[in-house]
Amino acid sequence: MNLSVFRKWPAAICAIFLTATMAFAWQQAQTQTAAQSTTQAAAGQKGGGRGRGIQPDPLHPVLPIGAPAPDFNLPGIDGKNHTLAEYASAKILVIVFQSNHCPISQLFEGRIKKIQEDYKDQGVKVVAINPNNPKAIRINELDHADMSDSLPEMKLHAEYRNFTWPYLYDGETQAVAAKFGAVSTPHVFIFDRDRKLRYQGRIEDNMLWSAATTHEARDAIDALLAGKPAPVETTRAFGCSTKWLTKSGDVQAEWAKIMAEPVKLDMATADDIKKLRANSAGKYLLVNFWSTKCKECMNGFYDLETSYRMYRIRVEYAYVTVSTDDPKDSPAVLKYLQEQHASGPNLQFAAADKASLQAAFGEKWKLGQPFMVIIQPDGKVVYRKEGKVDTLDVRRELVRILPDDRGWVGMVEYWNSKQ
Repeated sequence: MNLSVFRKWPAAICAIFLTATMAFAWQQAQTQTAAQSTTQAAAGQKGGGRGRGIQPDPLHPVLPIGAPAPDFNLPGIDGKNHTLAEYASAKILVIVFQSNHCPISQLFEGRIKKIQEDYKDQGVKVVAINPNNPKAIRINELDHADMSDSLPEMKLHAEYRNFTWPYLYDGETQAVAAKFGAVSTPHVFIFDRDRKLRYQGRIEDNMLWSAATTHEARDAIDALLAGKPAPVETTRAFGCSTKWLTKSGDVQAEWAKIMAEPVKLDMATADDIKKLRANSAGKYLLVNFWSTKCKECMNGFYDLETSYRMYRIRVEYAYVTVSTDDPKDSPAVLKYLQEQHASGPNLQFAAADKASLQAAFGEKWKLGQPFMVIIQPDGKVVYRKEGKVDTLDVRRELVRILPDDRGWVGMVEYWNSKQ
């Protein structure tokens, strides 16, 4: 998919739309920075995450056990609206709040699918709701995702990950999430045949499927199907905190910082291009060759800059733009980079002999087209694309190859598999 259609929108709105935040789950959402450190320390251990979770938001209290299921009428990824009454025939109704961008929500997708498959013939219905408003999701924390949480992006994500359960969008008003008091993605609510809440909290006790030792959601379903009360009625949900629209000020502040970052352009000789290709920094390097004379280059440029902002906090990742314009055009090149707030490393061919500079890089492509490569730390090119930019393809290649960090063990396996 080429996301350049968003460039038709005002820059600030576009930035907000494509942004996301990871307010990590192990501590209160109000202490986000400390929460991230705690999460990363815990997730690196087998059993990481057990006993932790997000504190309920005082403005959106969690639905109490025994309460009736809140009504809803929400659009789904199938293009239809779905209501609570639609699932009246189900013996057990499982409502799980999940999202596209959250690594923990992603890691639980397989377990949501397994619950749906294992219990569908026993009268259990699983319905997922995305509570997040994209305007409240910061871009610099989309570092393990390929997209944000809008309804169009939900459709793309569900198709790519082979969802087999309803996936509904509540981000527009967040009225349903507020009624449930959904604190995070994931956060599960299980209702009996009379649609009274009998369990709410986490699905299991660990974000790693192989490390989970307690399975509270499945235990509750088994008990309710047997006519018994849930063994445990409440646990603390963990994941990424619900992105309430009231937090959109964080996104605006982030974008203001992005706009204030200095933009520079350096001229690159053949030796500089050779050094770039050698990739001696030990990172996974994305090199984007482009030109102000290339329409397709310009169409894809904003999306690649957005991707850079998504992943630049990952220490294994680096991004460089290289303009193939003539040296005399450097003022126009710099002007365009400034308009795009391209604050990463930017190079331009320092000589008019473009063929020799291509040779220095070791690749040959049509200079009137976009061209990009991803180079591993060992110097091997693992991605090569000439022509129209497919932003999602580039992002998915990056999240497939960037190694797990301590905070998000299991993400490489997730992105290299299909549910």
